[in-house]
Amino acid sequence: MDRARLAEFLRSRREALQPEDVGLPRGQRRRTGGLRREEVAVLSDMSIDYYNRLEQKRGPHPSEQMLAALARGLRLSLEERDHLFQLGGYAVPQRGRRADHVNPGMMRIMDGLDGAAAQVVSHVGETLRQTRLAVALLGDDSVHTGLARSQHYRWFTDPAARAIFPVEDHAAQSRAVAAHLHAAYTRDGSGSQAAALAEALLARSPEFAELWRGHPVSGPYCAPKRLLHPQVGLLELHCQMLVDPDQSQSLVVYTATPGSESYDRLELLSVVGAATSR
Repeated sequence: MDRARLAEFLRSRREALQPEDVGLPRGQRRRTGGLRREEVAVLSDMSIDYYNRLEQKRGPHPSEQMLAALARGLRLSLEERDHLFQLGGYAVPQRGRRADHVNPGMMRIMDGLDGAAAQVVSHVGETLRQTRLAVALLGDDSVHTGLARSQHYRWFTDPAARAIFPVEDHAAQSRAVAAHLHAAYTRDGSGSQAAALAEALLARSPEFAELWRGHPVSGPYCAPKRLLHPQVGLLELHCQMLVDPDQSQSLVVYTATPGSESYDRLELLSVVGAATSR
């Protein structure tokens, strides 16, 4: 680990970022052009003291998880992320579709959606980042590990994954989930993460196996959904999706028609969810 160069690199990227780049107000008392250390710490989900020590060349040896968090907080490109890992004394993370790194363009858009129900999802249904309202609406997906990180896997193996959907919508949702995974498998081929998930589901879920044999094909990128939330009741939501150029991840935003009952319930959930998270 090269502490001095790591500190210099972190400082250079922090000073290059503007508050507007990460959805923060500039404020009238800001003297420096870049971000403050405490702002980077918050964006990276770590303590201010921990980040300060890294920039002061006296911090602990950061784990790969900490470096990945810093890469997200500083909105690093994949090339910059790889350099950060090398400075930290680690091998460069595997490139390709297994990477958990949210690209800077997606992050910039997410920064402006803090009050919306939005999340970044990988090509195999792994949630990479959620806004607070998305957590309140859909649950905290960061708690899952292994194959269960994939929403697709949970849908066919964990009954709790279906609780938020009305029972009469389960069949259509099953077809949509299977079709999405089938598209990823067709694109990436055998030996891919999509193939591993499909093999695991074929062994565990007769429902998935039957759908898979029919070669399901995706319909609309994100069809309207009905969600039965335990706190606010039934919500009828529209779904907008922005797909990354390499199709490795998508930004999904859930909205309701203004003036509708679902709109009022989503607004209520934004208040209830914020109070619950405190």
